[in-house]
Amino acid sequence: MKIGFYTSTFNDRPFEEVADFAREAGFDAIEIDVRGHIKAPDRVASVVAVARDRGLFVASITLTGNQLDADTGRRNELRTTTLEFAHAIGEAKVPIFVIFPGRNDDASEEENYDSFADHASALIAATEARGLTFAIENWPGPKDNFVGTTPYGWQQLFERIKSPRFGLEFDPSHLLRIGVDPFEALAGVRDRIAILHAKDTAIDTERLQAVGYHGKGWWQYKLPGKGMLDWDKFLRQAKSYGFDGTLSIEHEDAAYGWPGKDLPARREGERLGLSFLRNALKSI
Repeated sequence: MKIGFYTSTFNDRPFEEVADFAREAGFDAIEIDVRGHIKAPDRVASVVAVARDRGLFVASITLTGNQLDADTGRRNELRTTTLEFAHAIGEAKVPIFVIFPGRNDDASEEENYDSFADHASALIAATEARGLTFAIENWPGPKDNFVGTTPYGWQQLFERIKSPRFGLEFDPSHLLRIGVDPFEALAGVRDRIAILHAKDTAIDTERLQAVGYHGKGWWQYKLPGKGMLDWDKFLRQAKSYGFDGTLSIEHEDAAYGWPGKDLPARREGERLGLSFLRNALKSI
């Protein structure tokens, strides 16, 4: 498995600087955030070239946004942009394009799943010649209600989207904080794992007891190894399913400069995550 990181942690820094750091720190790969480091489809090739010139494997490119936005204008604009990026990413021979389903609060659950499945299927068909894989990350969204972010939601989408070019950027940290067993969840989607997000979650049980699940301050995202996930077990399980792709660290650990604070601390967090994962991979 390759180890990389998601560049959103350094969206305030020039991409050349971020890629230099990735190379110097010893990372194998990088996951590039569109909104922070690419901005427009015609920039994909040049940004990817910067990473490759430094010996980095570009594992994926990620575009945030609600693909099911209730506002028709915003939804159509994002979907048009997504298709333009898909073509550019495919031409650059980056293997994976990560997007987020989102949710339309004005539509039914069934309508949301049907709409996103139709959209994803159209993207898959439009990029057939390039063989681009589309993956969704299981971030529940700002209201914790995005579709396709739980085992039930994945089943709904996979029943509608049969193509093996549609899969998951599987992130265990989100599952831990919403009460879903990540090991059981991983087993249920073993054939649809495109890329793994290496992020952990810590839960303060005393705070949880005081405020309950709807309260605040009882969970925090952490670097891998600094939360509650058994990474040796998790990586061993993924490997047993034949996963040999990229572990992409998504650094959102407030103890190490996130978000957008002390730059040396953010870099140190990435280095610690890399060291931890390297050691974990040796044990599986």
